[in-house]
Amino acid sequence: MKVIIMGCGRVGAQLASLLDKDGHQVTALDSDPYSFRRLPADFGGEALLGNGLDEDILKKAGIENADAFVVVTQGDNRNVMAAQIAKHIFNVPKVVCRIYDPLRRDLYAMLGLEAISPTTVFAQLLREKLEG
Repeated sequence: MKVIIMGCGRVGAQLASLLDKDGHQVTALDSDPYSFRRLPADFGGEALLGNGLDEDILKKAGIENADAFVVVTQGDNRNVMAAQIAKHIFNVPKVVCRIYDPLRRDLYAMLGLEAISPTTVFAQLLREKLEG
């Protein structure tokens, strides 16, 4: 599977490493070259410097042949914009984005975007720990 991960922070780098070890073709995309330090030394994928909202950069990353696009930057607005570009312009089959604001997550789901809110997920885990 060819996967592009926009955002090479803690989550993006960890996901890139896991998918690479599973044998997938992974491109980590970030606008800050310092972010790539989080990738392991044995990372076999590509680290691409650039703005993931730029269609030319996305093409350079191989989005036209991508099976999946994951957006995990720090900004909800940036994430949803990139997800929409991947889904609606490049027709990437599987697009997932992180959305911190749970209220926005529901709105983006109505737009047909698969969005995960770590805020909601973590709050539910904490509640389970408190009750269990």
